[in-house]
Amino acid sequence: MKDESKKYVQEAWDIVKYAANVVGSRLPGSKGEREYADYMGEKLSEIGITPKKEEFSVSPRSGIGGLPYAGWVGIILSALTYFALDNHRLWFGMALIGICMVIWLVFSAFLYKPWFDMFFKQKISQNVYGELVPEDGKYDYTIILSGHTDTSWNWKHSENASRFPEKPIYGLITTYGKVGFGAVCVFFTVGVAVAMAVIYMGLYLKAEWAIVASNSVSLNRFYVALHFLPIVTAIGSAFVAMWNDPSEENASKGAMDNATGCALSYAVIKYFKENPDKMPKNCRIVDFNCGSEEAGLRGSMNFAHVHRNDDLTKNAWNINIDSVADKEYFEVVIKDDWQGCRFDTDLEKMFKDTFNEMGIESKTNGCIHNPVGGCDSTPMTRAGIKSVTFAAQNPMLTWYYHTWHDTPDRFDMETVGTGFDVVLSVIDKIAKFQETNGFNGPQKK
Repeated sequence: MKDESKKYVQEAWDIVKYAANVVGSRLPGSKGEREYADYMGEKLSEIGITPKKEEFSVSPRSGIGGLPYAGWVGIILSALTYFALDNHRLWFGMALIGICMVIWLVFSAFLYKPWFDMFFKQKISQNVYGELVPEDGKYDYTIILSGHTDTSWNWKHSENASRFPEKPIYGLITTYGKVGFGAVCVFFTVGVAVAMAVIYMGLYLKAEWAIVASNSVSLNRFYVALHFLPIVTAIGSAFVAMWNDPSEENASKGAMDNATGCALSYAVIKYFKENPDKMPKNCRIVDFNCGSEEAGLRGSMNFAHVHRNDDLTKNAWNINIDSVADKEYFEVVIKDDWQGCRFDTDLEKMFKDTFNEMGIESKTNGCIHNPVGGCDSTPMTRAGIKSVTFAAQNPMLTWYYHTWHDTPDRFDMETVGTGFDVVLSVIDKIAKFQETNGFNGPQKK
């Protein structure tokens, strides 16, 4: 950490501790999320930057927060199987429920589409941002520093792995083993319901293939197995049902994910506010505290939509900072695989070059894809903003990721300080690129 950085890094570290230890859990649309967003707005006011708040509705349980509902569907279908063996008409209703659940699961929980939000309880979330413009008020481009204010529901299976923090394999077995088995059970119950509904529809229509199938030895044996299989699928589905702890008290404290992102964004804008001579030429810098990322990127989606026709999304670069805590895993996230979104390759190169220049060694070689879920770079990229996500986080599932163990005592200020210096270096590279090439829009391989 550079000497000139220490003052700002200390403040960032104090913000991280305040978020985790004083505010605590900050689920999407919760009182805690609002409190932290207001706090970050007050921090901007303290340095003479006017905060702007943009509220929006969010349905926290319509996406990944509602994954336990899939488990409950599996449990219900498992129980109804016993009744459907005698009342064949039940298969049609069970198949319909299962198909609706799978459609919701794929598009809302996995692909983050807001199509189903109207069917779930809504809350009010908010984005809070502030702008630092050059002293003459003129700028040609914008650098947006973003971090999300909310935290995740406590993942019970991951939290259970905290008993073996030095043996990550136990965490993988505890989490992936249980949930993987549970997912198989849920989809199996849906598949059985659909298959049986198709067969009995064929029988009602007197289709020859259905008559042959209903009299087959294999189907009769499967019927016998259905007297025992629902017990297994109900147990597996229960693992999915208990995936997210619904209690706000038990939710993640969010020190790493993502008080570090908000704190670093603020520390950087404060640095330039107090050192205007180091401000990039003709550049505006925005500190964007984004709400409800854990509910399916709703805050960044709203920001991109609201500002789609103004200059906040024109000639704009976004450094999305999400979880800077694990000193051995500094990396730039270049793609959300599930969202099918490749981030900006110019920014990717700037981060990689910075890591090399600073002598940062990473077990991920400084670059990863986000294999599941999504990050706030996706809506920003789709809005025409050059964006990547910067992180220092073990990409393997850990006992502290999305659990109440995400606290400041797990990591140190020095790691956050390194993150601060990385961001400053990348901003300098953006300025040089902009002066040489201008704005060329998101570049993808």
